[in-house]
Amino acid sequence: MLLRVMRVSAVPRSWFLFPVLIFFLLIVYHGAEANNINVTRVGLIIDADTRIGKEERIAMEIAAQNYNISSKTQKISLYIRDSLRATSAAEEMIREKKVKVIIGMHTWQEAAQVADIGSQALVPVVSFAAPAINPPLMQLRWPFLIQMAKIGTEQIKCIANIVHAYNWKRVVVIYEDEAFGGDSGKLALLTEALQHVGSEIEYRLVLPPFSSMSDPGWIVHEELVKLMKTQLRNFIVLESSLEMAIHLFREAKDMGLVRSDSTWIIPNSITSLLDSVNNSVISSMEGAIGIKTHYSEEVTSEYHDFHAQFRKIFRTEYPEEDNSDPSFYALRAYDSIRIVIQAIERMTSNRSSPKMLLDSMLLSNFTGFSGKIHFKAGQLSDTSILSIVHVLGKRYKEIEFWTPDLGFSTIPSIGKPNTWVAPVILQRNLQESPKGWEMPTDAKPLKIGVPGRASNENFVKVDYGVKLNENDYSGFCIQIFLEARELLGYPLPYKLEACNCTYNDLVHLVQNKTYDAAVGDFTITAERLQYVDFTAPFIESVLIVWLLEHQSNPEFSGSWRNQISTALWFAFSSLFFAHRENIHNNLTRLVMGVWLFVVLILTSSYTASLSSMLTVQKLEPNYMELLKKNNLPVGCIDLSVKKYLVNVVEFKEQNIKIIKNSKLFEQENIFAVFLEFPYEEIFYNKNCKEYTSTRLLTQGFAGLGFVFQRGSPITRDFSEAIIKLSEAGTISSLKKKWLTPQNECSANITSSEPESLSLQNFGVLYLISFVTSTICLLLFLVRLFISRQQHHNAFEGNITTGEESTWKKAVRLVRHFCIKNPRRAPTLADTAGANEYFLRRLLSTTFDTPEFRASSVPVEVEMQQTKDA
Repeated sequence: MLLRVMRVSAVPRSWFLFPVLIFFLLIVYHGAEANNINVTRVGLIIDADTRIGKEERIAMEIAAQNYNISSKTQKISLYIRDSLRATSAAEEMIREKKVKVIIGMHTWQEAAQVADIGSQALVPVVSFAAPAINPPLMQLRWPFLIQMAKIGTEQIKCIANIVHAYNWKRVVVIYEDEAFGGDSGKLALLTEALQHVGSEIEYRLVLPPFSSMSDPGWIVHEELVKLMKTQLRNFIVLESSLEMAIHLFREAKDMGLVRSDSTWIIPNSITSLLDSVNNSVISSMEGAIGIKTHYSEEVTSEYHDFHAQFRKIFRTEYPEEDNSDPSFYALRAYDSIRIVIQAIERMTSNRSSPKMLLDSMLLSNFTGFSGKIHFKAGQLSDTSILSIVHVLGKRYKEIEFWTPDLGFSTIPSIGKPNTWVAPVILQRNLQESPKGWEMPTDAKPLKIGVPGRASNENFVKVDYGVKLNENDYSGFCIQIFLEARELLGYPLPYKLEACNCTYNDLVHLVQNKTYDAAVGDFTITAERLQYVDFTAPFIESVLIVWLLEHQSNPEFSGSWRNQISTALWFAFSSLFFAHRENIHNNLTRLVMGVWLFVVLILTSSYTASLSSMLTVQKLEPNYMELLKKNNLPVGCIDLSVKKYLVNVVEFKEQNIKIIKNSKLFEQENIFAVFLEFPYEEIFYNKNCKEYTSTRLLTQGFAGLGFVFQRGSPITRDFSEAIIKLSEAGTISSLKKKWLTPQNECSANITSSEPESLSLQNFGVLYLISFVTSTICLLLFLVRLFISRQQHHNAFEGNITTGEESTWKKAVRLVRHFCIKNPRRAPTLADTAGANEYFLRRLLSTTFDTPEFRASSVPVEVEMQQTKDA
C-alpha cells in the first residue's frame, strides 16, 4: 500500500519570540509604574491593648487607607509596635523598616526617649504627650520632636480655678505612678497653682501602675482605706489610665466616697473617654466634674464618612466593647496622619531629605477633627478651650467652658471677655454647691470641744452632770454658737464635750482631729492659725493694763431791737463777769444770781477740762517702763498673753505669773494684771470695790472666734452667720446680757484719757437756772397784772373787769408792758418816780380823749397818795 507523504513547510523561529517579548514589555511597564509610586513608611508606637490604643490604631489605618485609595503616586505604609518597649521599638523600625516618621507615645517619658532616637536618626517624631513644664532648650535637645498635645499648665490652672470657685482650702490628690505626678512636674505645678488661690494639698494618694497589678480591685481598695481617715471629700485625680480610673471609682463608690458631699475632679485623659465607656462606669462617677479638650462637633461629609467607617471596623474587631463611637484620641490620631499626608504632598521633589519632611510637617495649618492644627516651636500654638462637664447618673453634660485668658464662660469663645464669676456659674449649674467635706450626721455628729476650765463663766459655763452627756453648757460663747447654727441653712448635728485642758491644748486637739471644732473664748493669734481655722471674730479683743429786768430798768427799755440786743449782750458779757448794766428789780437780781453761779461753774469746768487735755499726756507716768525697770511682778490669765509680754513688751519671763481669779492677786503679790478687754470688763464687774482699773491700750488682737479644722467649709458658713448676727444686733444684745458691768462698777472705771464735757454734765445747773427764771417771770407777770387791775378799777369806777373781754385784757397788758420812750430813757435819778412815769404813759395812751383829759389831775393826786401809802 502506497502512502502519500505530505510535506509541511517550516514555521519561522521569530514567531516563537513574540509572546516572550509581550511578557517582557508587561514586566517593564509595571516596573516603571511601580517606580513612580512613593511609599512613606510610618511607625506607630501605641498600647493596642487599651481603649485609647485601639481607637488610635483604627483611626490611623482608616486615614492611611483612604489616602492610599485616592492617591496614585503616594502611599502610606503603617508599622505598629507596642509602647511597652517604646525605645527598642523605635530603633527597630528605623533600622529595619526604614520608617520616615514615628507617631504615638502617651507619656512624656516615652516621648522624650523616642525623641532622642529620632533626633539622632533624623526621623520626625509626633508625640501625643507633652511635659507639664517645657524643659530648657527643648528645641535644641529634640529638634525633630513635634507635640500634638498641649502642656499640662492649662489643665492645672483650670483645676485650681475650680477649687477656688468652691472655696476648698485643702484637697486630696490621686494619681497613677507612671511619671504622671513625678518627673512630668504636674504635681509640683498643681501645688503652686493651688497656693496662688489660697489652697493646699493635704494628702497624696499614689497608685501603682495598672500594668503591674495582679489584683487591681483589692490594691485600690486598700489604698482608698487611707482616705477614710480624713474628713476631706474633695479629690483631684491628677492623671490616670482609663482602666485604673474604672477600678478607682468602682471601689470608691462601694466605700461611700462618692456621695453628695464628695467631689471628684477628673482630668482630660479620663473625661475624653466617657463617650467610649459603658453606662455602669459613668454611673460610678456620678457627681464628678470632668475637664476635657473642647473641639468643634460640626459634622462634615468627611467626618460623617470617618465616623461610619470607624464604628463598623471597631464593632467588628472589638465586639466586647459596649460603645463604638470615636473619642478625642481617635480624632487626634486621624489628624496626625493627615499632617504626614499634607507634608508629603507639599514636597515637589522626589528626593526629599528628613529635614525637608520635618519642615513641611511643621507648616501644617488646617482645621482637623480634633481642632485647629498649627505649630509654633514644635508645639500646638492655638489656645485650647477646655470643657467642664458634670456627670449625672449614666450620662454627663457640659456646664461651662474655660480658657486661660478669660476663665469660665457659658460659651466656647476665646475672643470675648468673660463677665461671669466662676462660683456663680458652677454653683448655678450644680444643684448644690459641694462642700468637699464629710458633713456631720445624726449617727456621726460634729464633735465640739468646750473649755472645761474657762477663763470666765460669763463666756463658757459647764454644769457637770452625773454622766458625760448630762452636762449643761451656757454662757456668751455658747449662745452665739447656737444662734449662728440656726442661720447655717442646713442641719448640723453636734455634740458638746468639756475638756479640762488649756486653751492651746484644746486647739491642738482640734488640729489632730480629736475634736472637729472648739467653741469658747479663743483668742485668734497668728501662731494658732498655723494649725487650725478660725471663724470671723464675734467680739473684739484688746490687751489692757487694769490698773427778769425789763419794766423797771431804763437800761432795758427802747425799741424791740434795742431790747433784744441789750439782753443778748448782757447774757454774753456776764460769761466774763463784764456786764455794766445795773439791776434794780429784786426778781431780776435773783435770776441774775443763779445765772452767774451757772456761768462760774461752766467756766471753771471747761478751764479745768481744757488744761487736762493739754497736759495729761505729759504728766502721765509710763507704767510699762516703771514695771519693767523695777522688775515688778505682773499677772495674766492666758499663755498667749504671756508670750506677747515676753516677746513684744519685753517683760522678764520670771516676773510674769499666770493667774485665774482675784484671790490669787493677794497671794501672788503682783502689782498689775494684763487682761484682754472682755475679761477685764467681767473681772472688774466683780471686783470694782477692791481694785482700781487704769486702762492703757497697748495691743489689739484679732478678736475671739471659734476653732475648726483646717480646710473645713463649716468655718466659712459660721463666719457668715456671725456677721449676720452682728449686723442684726444679736451679738450686742448678748453682750449686754452676759458682759456689761453693773452700774456701780461702771461708774468707778477710770481711764487714762481725759473725758470731754457735754451738756449732760451740767443738766442740773441748767434746770435750776431755768426753773428760777420761770418762777421769777411768773411772779413778775402776776404782780404786773394785779397792779394793772388796781389802776383800772380806780379810774373806771363803775366799769368792772368782768365786762371786758379776755382779748382786750391781754391787749391792755401788752400795751402796758411795751410802753417805751425811745427818745430818752429814764436815768437812775428818776427811779423814785418810775411808777408815776409809767402810769402817765399808760393814761396818755389809753385815755387820750378830750373828755378824759380833764381828769388827769385827780389821777395824779390819787397816784401820789397810793405811792405815799
